[in-house]
Amino acid sequence: MLPFSAMRLVALLLILFTASARAGDGPLMSAHMMLPVVISGNKVSLESFVIRPDRPGKFPLVVITHGMPHGVGEEFFTEILNRSPVDYNKAAVAFAQRGYAVVSIMRRGYGRSGGGFSESLRQACDYLPAVRSASDDVIAAVASLRREPWVDAEHVVLLGHSVGGLTVMAVAGQNIPGVVGAVNFDGGRNSFSAPNQPCSPDNLVDTVAALGRTARIPVLWLYAENDQFYGPDLARRMFAAYSAGGAPAQLHVLPPFGSNGHNTVMLAPADTWFLSVDPFLEKLGLPARTVVEAPLFAQLPIPPGAVAACQESFAAYLANPDDAKGFAVSTRGHCGTGFGRTALEAREPALMKCKINSRGDDCSLYAVGQKLAGD
Repeated sequence: MLPFSAMRLVALLLILFTASARAGDGPLMSAHMMLPVVISGNKVSLESFVIRPDRPGKFPLVVITHGMPHGVGEEFFTEILNRSPVDYNKAAVAFAQRGYAVVSIMRRGYGRSGGGFSESLRQACDYLPAVRSASDDVIAAVASLRREPWVDAEHVVLLGHSVGGLTVMAVAGQNIPGVVGAVNFDGGRNSFSAPNQPCSPDNLVDTVAALGRTARIPVLWLYAENDQFYGPDLARRMFAAYSAGGAPAQLHVLPPFGSNGHNTVMLAPADTWFLSVDPFLEKLGLPARTVVEAPLFAQLPIPPGAVAACQESFAAYLANPDDAKGFAVSTRGHCGTGFGRTALEAREPALMKCKINSRGDDCSLYAVGQKLAGD
């Protein structure tokens, strides 16, 4: 008989795959999965989200890894548990449209990934050991994914955001099999005090210098002009230190986005920054042109009587590749969108947000996943 922990994992796998194994009948498919990996001899499962062309074949692989929230103590750990691999769906869809299989992973301790949080600083501002620990997760994920029948194992690209940006640089420094390039999006660690003032910028510069000494995998650095944590001046210092050891890299400063460009990769339309990524991919001999055009997923009618804001919200709902989502509408045309790890989980937050937005109107589910409710 399986131990309880194994039974729980099997049950979760069944729920995730049966509830969200497909995103409609469109040219892209998506799925949640618990990716089995081995890290330091220990078997761990990393919560992941996969999106790729819905056809047979092997695809170049993009592995996306996330940043780290601010906060301390209970607030911090609550926040990391609430993180989801779908947070990077805009970037994931953009790569999938170009013919890539994309897997966004949650490192140990984040979301529903096992293994426990492993990225604490041993000493204040001592970034290197923590970022190497994070890189172990990405290396293990790549090793596991290269065995998938839909992955071109010799053409893997990494994309990391914030702490994830440092993480992919650490992976690039180890020159592991199959990885041919990486994208560092606003990479850094521990920005708490003020704009452009992470905890000990000099230590951050020294960290990327150490990572660059052994890196021979090309890395594209993308930093927003108005990144309030790691602005252009600091980005240029880090880039100079990283490339001084011979690491092949290029830096692009992106136009400002919103009030803080640090989350450009998560929040901005991918077309606004992919102009810098496409030439990088071309130089690697990888696909850089869109081969899957919209509509990407199911086309559903706008809810009858929806107010203008909810018409826009429903368009955004349809553009989201995740099948674990719900959309609720009120009797007077207000609405709410909910997300979860499964479609079942997404129903309640959709109804709750609809009631809040409509100030107490009766609300009902209009769509769940890529289908109208009740279909």
